[in-house]
Amino acid sequence: MLDSDPSADPPPTPAGRRVGAEAVPTATAPAASSPSAGSGGGDGGHSRRRLAIGVGGATVLLAALDAYVVVGVLTDILDALHIAANRLERVTPVVTGFLLGYIAGMPLLGSLSDRLGRRAVLIGCLVGFAAGSALTAGSGDSIWLLTTGRAVQGLAGGALLPVTLALAGDLWAERRRATVLGVVGAAQELGSVLGPLYGVGIAALLGSWRGIFWLNLPLVAVAIALVWVALPGRAPAAVRPKTDVVGGLLLALTLGAAVVALYNPDPERAVLPPWGGWTLAGAAAGAVLFVAWELRARTRLIDLRGVLRRPFFAALGASFCAGAALMVTLVDVELVAQTLLGRHGVQGTLVLTRFLVALPIGAVLGGWLVSPLGERLVAAGGLAVAAGGYVLVAGWPADVLAVRYLGFLPRLDTDLVVAGFGLGLVIGPLSAAILRATPIAQHGVASSAVVVARMMGMLIGVAALTAWGLHRFHELTAQLNFPLVFGKSADEQRRLMDEYKDALQSALRTEYREIFLATAAICALGAACALLLQGRTARPGPEPDH
Repeated sequence: MLDSDPSADPPPTPAGRRVGAEAVPTATAPAASSPSAGSGGGDGGHSRRRLAIGVGGATVLLAALDAYVVVGVLTDILDALHIAANRLERVTPVVTGFLLGYIAGMPLLGSLSDRLGRRAVLIGCLVGFAAGSALTAGSGDSIWLLTTGRAVQGLAGGALLPVTLALAGDLWAERRRATVLGVVGAAQELGSVLGPLYGVGIAALLGSWRGIFWLNLPLVAVAIALVWVALPGRAPAAVRPKTDVVGGLLLALTLGAAVVALYNPDPERAVLPPWGGWTLAGAAAGAVLFVAWELRARTRLIDLRGVLRRPFFAALGASFCAGAALMVTLVDVELVAQTLLGRHGVQGTLVLTRFLVALPIGAVLGGWLVSPLGERLVAAGGLAVAAGGYVLVAGWPADVLAVRYLGFLPRLDTDLVVAGFGLGLVIGPLSAAILRATPIAQHGVASSAVVVARMMGMLIGVAALTAWGLHRFHELTAQLNFPLVFGKSADEQRRLMDEYKDALQSALRTEYREIFLATAAICALGAACALLLQGRTARPGPEPDH
């Protein structure tokens, strides 16, 4: 049960006056949409509320699946586009294009949901998601059409999570909200668990990787029908908040420039691509313009008036660190499986699932623990647990598959579960903290901010991994030459080749150990940010118990 007391009747608040099961808006804030409106309240309103958040969570899962779905079919995409397997960087924009779209539109679309209502924005995003899926599936041999389709998918799908999180803020009081946020976060993380396997399975069933994206069309049609039924239209408000379109576009361009600057198709030669310096300068200029605009504009995309700034920025910092750790894990654990453990294809993905399965479990438990323990303790504790998990992963020996804790717990599985569980714990507390620190009229953009921070952490994490990790491996193997075995005896050839392979393996283990130790340090920094969150003391002022 997400809520045990649907009939509570709280005192008035600045967001509206509670009458029965409806929230009557005032001139100071937009009305909070409530699926119980018009239902007569009671158990019926409670059921509709749960149905609404369930439908929102389903749309989040749909978008999250597509965020990771190409991981399992990347080789098939390379074959379809006639790209050699050793030119993987040419298909990287298919992944980064989705992530770029995902983060670029979040703040503006989240803000629009505060103005237009959750149902209208969810339906509009689902229509855009379907259009992007159709373009992706029908892209033919064009890598640019494929990338454009993925970017449109990401742009539309990126808003589904923050809008659903904001919907939870509309419908549940703060002391019960964290559990619901944990469930929605679990839906997002479930996409990362199932995405690669879902892609492989659907591609095999339908005979082509393009079938994954054609299948989205009927799924989106069903989702639109469910959103229309489960969520109410926007209640009339005395004053409807304006949307900062200029600020949203400036922020989207700034984030896009930063992502493009960090994409390096040849990281072994330099940290940044040839265009990286100029593009970063453009991103910095865009950030300055965005700040200048926000300081002067009457309507602001990120309006800090009424915001509790310390927990707000602390939640953003912790979310950034958690995102960086997550992406490093997604990339590196599979690389470890392929390069050190000899696991390829689906077997490599299955190694990663130990970590991924623990994420949604931690998300649900983390949301539940916020009520008795508070956001600060759960978020800081989760990141501390994750840091410990990465320290354990960094210490993996060459024979890690044979090592057991207490004689029966496989070390590889246990260490990945600890890291994934720790990162999962922080999802609910950080979302709850960001909503508690902002007025209800800004829940949409606030939810967008915490997700954008996390996704930016993911992008910067993978960029740093690619640039620094490959450069470090080059340093470790700079003096290592391929052995010349011609004219030597068979035993001597085997000895020289074994020594060469051992040296390569040693260099790889050193590279991965340093990367995971750096990841542990990032989690520790995130835990320090989380300590700046509020404890169990509620924010002054009553709030609707709906």
